[in-house]
Parts: sequence; structure tokens; C-alpha cells
Amino acid sequence: MSKKRFIAGATCPSCQAADTLRWWQEHHVEVVECVKCGHTDRRSPVAQEASTKEPTQQDAQVIGIFKPQ
Repeated sequence: MSKKRFIAGATCPSCQAADTLRWWQEHHVEVVECVKCGHTDRRSPVAQEASTKEPTQQDAQVIGIFKPQ
């Protein structure tokens, strides 16, 4: 079982209480739970492929070109 962490500044979608949501992963599923009302939300984490993809020409923005002298 992984460590449960509170989500700073988050508001519960059910009871609207602030700073009461905690997050952890359970069998490759993300779980968010409100410690005040017990509301839970489960979802699969974002695929790692999206976070490790190679940057494309559209993703890149040229700020300037360095030319050593």
C-alpha cells in the first residue's frame, strides 16, 4: 500500500470542504478520498506514453539562436 498524501488547496466536489482530500495509488489506480464526508473517486493514471513522448516541432518554441563567436 502506498503512502496517502493530502492535496493542498483542493476542494471536495461533494461537500465543498477545502483541504480534506487525500490521494494514493492502489493496484495502479489513483484514489482520491475526502476525510470529512467519505466521497471517493477512482481513476486510472494518465498513460506514461503521453508524458515521455518526444517533443514535436509544434511543441517546440524557439526563443533565440545562440551563435558563439
